[in-house]
Amino acid sequence: MSIEQNKQVARTFFDRFSAGDITGALAMMTDDATWWIAGNPEQLAAAGDHSKAQMARLFDNMIGQLPNGLKMTVKHLIAEDDRVAVEVESNGELRNGRVYNQQYHFAITMRDGKISGVREYLDTQHVFATWFQR
Repeated sequence: MSIEQNKQVARTFFDRFSAGDITGALAMMTDDATWWIAGNPEQLAAAGDHSKAQMARLFDNMIGQLPNGLKMTVKHLIAEDDRVAVEVESNGELRNGRVYNQQYHFAITMRDGKISGVREYLDTQHVFATWFQR
């Protein structure tokens, strides 16, 4: 696929996620896709390596805590070969009343028109303060 097509796949993934179409977003990933999330797994359970099936469960659990979903806004995309770098901002209100407004960098690898790997960098302190702090 071309660089522009790879960028469009990444953009469409986040558009589907924003629309609450988790099934549609997951369909854009290869069956053997991997997803790594920054952080220490001993302090943040979502951190570390995950399979597509594990991410499906994580997405469902996460969306279940956001009554109006999570809007993902793509700010910038840069691509080369089979890789796309994406800056994203999310915004959503949790059931606990806190607002989750996260800044991300996703390093995405493509294969055959689908997402085959993701490395997600985000503010882990904001995750803890918004989702878990009492």
